Amino acid sequence: MRDRWLAMPPEARQNFRRNAERWMRMSPEERNIMRQRENSLKATVKRETDAALRESGVNLNPQERAQFESRYIQERRRVEQTLRQQIEAERQKELPALIQQLKREFQIDQPTRNPATKPADSVYPKR
Repeated sequence: MRDRWLAMPPEARQNFRRNAERWMRMSPEERNIMRQRENSLKATVKRETDAALRESGVNLNPQERAQFESRYIQERRRVEQTLRQQIEAERQKELPALIQQLKREFQIDQPTRNPATKPADSVYPKR
């Protein structure tokens, strides 16, 4: 286990440590929800791995099947990470235009504000 820890890149170790600390701060209900999500994700990946194996049409012995499943999961993670990076890059390109559009829309809706002008007195008498 220690060898595995040392083999991890520093950022992965830091992320693991952060997640462990977060886990320790969770209530039992939150931990249960996280376990349910993890089990659901594992079941989904298992179904999709089985489907990929069926679609491939290859007949594998148990050891080869385990290798196939491992590679499928590894490559799937790589694909998903690449897609997340692409989506984030696209989001970062789109956000400045979105912010400018919203800025224009909300400036139009606001009355002009002059900091030197005192706000109008209320029509309601002070109590």
